[in-house]
Amino acid sequence: MSTEYPLTAFSKMETPFYYYDMKLLRETLHTALHEASAYEGFHVHYAVKANFNPQILATVNECGIGADCVSGGEVKAAIEAGIPAEKIVFAGVGKTDREIAYSLDAGIFCFNVESVPEIEAIERLASERGTVAQIAIRVNPNVAAHTHANITTGLAENKFGINHEQLVDVIKKVQELKHLNLIGLHFHIGSQILVMDDFKELCNRVNDIQDMIEEEHGMVLPHINVGGGLGIDYDNPDDSPIPAFADYFATYAKYLKLRKGQQLHFELGRSLVGQCGSLIARVTYVKHGSCKRFVILDAGMNDLVRPAMYGATHKIENISSCKPCEIYDVVGPVCESSDVFSKNVELPQTERGDFIAIRSAGAYGEAMAFGYNCRALPKGFCFE
Repeated sequence: MSTEYPLTAFSKMETPFYYYDMKLLRETLHTALHEASAYEGFHVHYAVKANFNPQILATVNECGIGADCVSGGEVKAAIEAGIPAEKIVFAGVGKTDREIAYSLDAGIFCFNVESVPEIEAIERLASERGTVAQIAIRVNPNVAAHTHANITTGLAENKFGINHEQLVDVIKKVQELKHLNLIGLHFHIGSQILVMDDFKELCNRVNDIQDMIEEEHGMVLPHINVGGGLGIDYDNPDDSPIPAFADYFATYAKYLKLRKGQQLHFELGRSLVGQCGSLIARVTYVKHGSCKRFVILDAGMNDLVRPAMYGATHKIENISSCKPCEIYDVVGPVCESSDVFSKNVELPQTERGDFIAIRSAGAYGEAMAFGYNCRALPKGFCFE
C-alpha cells in the first residue's frame, strides 16, 4: 500500500465515495502558480468541468486562481465559491441566452466565442443591457494532439472554435458591432497531453495567426488564451503526484512570441486536481469463473465513467489487504459489459468487504458521475 488512507474513518462511511487529499491539492495549486508566476503576464484559470466539488472550488479560490467555465452552471458555481467574476472566462460552443445573460449580469472577464451566431447573440443581449461584453475568439488551430480521439479539440473536424481561415472575416464582423470588445484569441487543442511538442506546435500556430492578424488588421490583441491540456501520470501516481508544470510553462515562454504587454492565460483542470482524488469502493463479491477471478465492487461506471467511455486506465489498489497477490478483473455492478475498471489487475488476495482505491480520479470522476440503474451519486469528502 503506497498511500496512507484513513481506514478507520472509511469504515464508518457509506461507499462508494470520492476521497480528496487536500494537502496534495494545495501543494499542486501552489506549484502551478509558482511556476506560472516565474513569467510576467502568465495567468492560471481552473477548468471547473474537471471537478466542481464546492470544497475544491473554495480551495482554488483561496489560492488566487481564476476559473474557466463551459456552462452557466459552472459560472454560478465559481462565483458562489468566491472566485471573482473578473477572473472568470466562459467558453463552450452552445451557450444559451440564459447562460449568456447571467454571465453578463455577473460581469465576467471574457466570453470565449466559438461561432458567428454566438457573437450575434452576445451582441444582442449586451445591447439590451446597455453594456459591452469582452470577447476572445476561439480559433481552431488544426493541431493534432497526442491524446484520445474523444478529448482532442483542436482539429478542423472538431466542433470547437472558428477555423483560422475564417478568422479575418470574423474579426471584421466583430468590429462592426457596438456592444462587443474583442480583447483576445483563445485556443485549446485537447486534454491529457504529455508530449510538450504538441504545445510547441500550438505556439508556432499561434505565432502564425498573430502575424496574419497584424498584417491584415494592424491589430495586436492584449490577451492570448492557450487553454490547458497538460496531462497526469495515471500509471504511477505516487511517483508523479504533481505534473510537469515547469516544462509546460517553459515551453510557452520559449516558443510563443508574445507581443509587448500581452497577457497569456491558461485553463488547467486535470493537472490541478487529478492526482488528489481517489474513488473508494468496497468489494461486494469475489467471483471465481472458469478462467477469471472477478472483484465486484459497489462502485460502477456510473461513479467513474472514464474507463468505459475512453478506455482509460487508473491504478487500482486494495488498501485493506497485505496478503500475497493474485490476478483479478475489477468490475462494477452496472448491467453493462463495459462496466469494467480494469482487467488482469494484480492485487493482494481480496475478500468481500475490502476497501479498493481507484487512483487519479480527482478530475472527471465525481463531475461526470450519473444515475444509471437508479444508483445514487457518489459523494466527495475532503481530508486534510
